Amino acid sequence: MTIGELSRRTGVPVKQLRRYEDLGFIYTVGRTPGNYRLFDESALWCVGVVTGWRSLGLTLDEIGELIDVYLTRPEKNIGPLLAERLEGVRERTGVRLTELQRLLERLDAFEAEYRAELDGDADIRRTDPRFGGNSA
Repeated sequence: MTIGELSRRTGVPVKQLRRYEDLGFIYTVGRTPGNYRLFDESALWCVGVVTGWRSLGLTLDEIGELIDVYLTRPEKNIGPLLAERLEGVRERTGVRLTELQRLLERLDAFEAEYRAELDGDADIRRTDPRFGGNSA
């Protein structure tokens, strides 16, 4: 199948599939007479695995590491390595959640302080010192 067909069947844009090929996640099995890349059915499975791992928050580097171990060390079970990487995703997600919670708190504080201005009852340019106004 061509890269366009692979894209249609997986829902992954052609540009991303080319990136996956550059990273060694998928391989061509040849070219058409018109020089289009050709892929076999195994590319569907590989793209599915990469897409699934991406949806879990793994980075392309982490996915590359897992694929490398899978391909070069068939005797090694990648389960423990995957578990380790997923724990890293969990930690990064926790940090991001904390950052987002702080952002929500800042939004709440700003909205509480400037409720009249946000409701249109006052002009924020006159009450907020960041706009040159005097805080009330």
